[in-house]
Amino acid sequence: MIIKKKNIFSLWIFILLSITIIIFRFSKQPENVLSWDVFGYYLYLPATFIYDDLSLQNSDTILKIIDDYNISNTFYQANKLENGNWVIKYSMGLSIFYSPFFFTAHIIAQNTDYVANGFSLPYQNSIAYGLLIYTILGIWFLRKILLRFFSDKLASLIMISIILGTNYFNLTTFNNLMSHNMLFFTYTIILWLTIRWHETFKIKHAILLGVFIGLAILSRPVELVCILIPVFWNVYDKESFVEKRKLFLKYRNHVLGLVISIILIGIPQLIYWKITSGKFFFYSYQNPGEGFEFLWPYTLKFLFSFRKGWLIYTPIMIFAILGFYYLYKNNRKIFFALFIYFIINLWVVSSWSCWHYAASFSSRAIMQSYAIMAIPLGYFFMSILGKNNFKKYLILILTIFFIILNLFQIWQYNNNIIDPYRMTGAYYFKTFGKTKVSENERKYLSFDRFQEINENTINNINYKKTIVKKLDFDVLDQDNKSNYSDEYSKSEEFSFILNKDKIYSPSINYDYKDLSKKDYVIIKTSVYVFPIFDLSENPVSLVVTFLHKGKNYKYQTIDLEEHKHNIKLNQWNKVTMYYLSPEVRQKSDNLLVYVWLRGQQKVFVDDLLIEVFEPRN
Repeated sequence: MIIKKKNIFSLWIFILLSITIIIFRFSKQPENVLSWDVFGYYLYLPATFIYDDLSLQNSDTILKIIDDYNISNTFYQANKLENGNWVIKYSMGLSIFYSPFFFTAHIIAQNTDYVANGFSLPYQNSIAYGLLIYTILGIWFLRKILLRFFSDKLASLIMISIILGTNYFNLTTFNNLMSHNMLFFTYTIILWLTIRWHETFKIKHAILLGVFIGLAILSRPVELVCILIPVFWNVYDKESFVEKRKLFLKYRNHVLGLVISIILIGIPQLIYWKITSGKFFFYSYQNPGEGFEFLWPYTLKFLFSFRKGWLIYTPIMIFAILGFYYLYKNNRKIFFALFIYFIINLWVVSSWSCWHYAASFSSRAIMQSYAIMAIPLGYFFMSILGKNNFKKYLILILTIFFIILNLFQIWQYNNNIIDPYRMTGAYYFKTFGKTKVSENERKYLSFDRFQEINENTINNINYKKTIVKKLDFDVLDQDNKSNYSDEYSKSEEFSFILNKDKIYSPSINYDYKDLSKKDYVIIKTSVYVFPIFDLSENPVSLVVTFLHKGKNYKYQTIDLEEHKHNIKLNQWNKVTMYYLSPEVRQKSDNLLVYVWLRGQQKVFVDDLLIEVFEPRN
């Protein structure tokens, strides 16, 4: 390939950026990279090619791997169905990206002393380092795209701003197995093929475009929004819309080839769902506590929250958003394709109930869109820096500052100064620019949801205590009159009998909005239980859960048979459980508390009580 001399500067910038990412990737030995969400993305490969168990029916093998390699606390990456199969939560697109490096590692493991189990060191290293290929290709195609619109030096500035001035750097060096690394590469290909098809009208570009759109969707189904880019490319008014429609009709075979390519890429996923669940289309996100809230998106939090706000931790992208104005003024033909994509993509990613996307620096869910955002960013720079005035130098200074700030804060993040979960505005400013953090400063972090909740938790923090509800079962329910007994009672006259015909006690049910307006509460639940049969043979549980549209999430129990050394037969025993409220999906979600008889013999319960401890600050 012949490189034009006038573009040599951006070539050197590409080389330097690639070397920088490679150095930083190799400077930190990958540690358990096939864990947490990545484990779910990757599991298709060892399940298919090593264990010959795509339905994961021999789940003990997987659970042992999770335990041996400290992969995650639970096997949340898959859901067990009633037919005994397990369905992997995530679609298989990333496994396709991982596959060349998986097969390379498998050959190495089989010919060395390493265990060929899909998770030993050759697999960890091969995939972590091999994925750098996608990173470098993504930067290469980004450069090619930018040079279609901007000068050599301006393209270089945009590349530096995207690679070093955003969370892209963290997600491609220290966390490159997540979907965003491969999707950024995929988006650069989608954008490049969109440009090339509109220039040449060659069917190969349409088919390849369908392949990469299919891979994007198969990696992360919400990337369906990428279809908007080729659809609206060169559409900017009513006349151009009509012309685009005529163009699609003229090249209907190309459009058909694109659609068939997308379908063919998706067929393996449909077959997998059919094999495991019996359905071609299966919604694998079974936890009712997570899902899309399209009518009430968390967009303001997504953009501006100190917890994980995109524009708080990646402020250089403010220039890209402002750049849409200059894009509209200077290149209206492509404005609507990019702007419509940006708005809908922002709406989609900020509608996810877990809008902060767990452990990450800045908002990782939007990183792949930087391949698109680079163009309005370029038009912003071109319009502002093309003038020799105060504004030019101010933007240059701010750009340099944002890049330095981003790199420093990535260092803070990787050295546990910026917390991946618990950032607050107060803590952010207390630690701004610092290389060390004191325990006193860590007090400004939000509540630690990963700590064990017990009596000490309540004693160590200033809480407001409220007795919300007590069921003493002294007002008879005429529909269940036979389940009320005066044979044994802890207080007042009656207790409630659970038996094989009535295995659930009356429940306490409250909407979260009626419990508190705070982000969390601690719920202390207690009940008195009078067992007259051995709990090993007649198990009983105290249950606390939240319901979203009638389905459980953050389900927690105390199974009394596991504590039977503290439970005495033929007398009243107090059972207490502490429960941290989840990050409720909607404020109208219900708290539900009840006692569940899992055996066949009767047991007496009384004085079911919930107390709510609400933080005062």
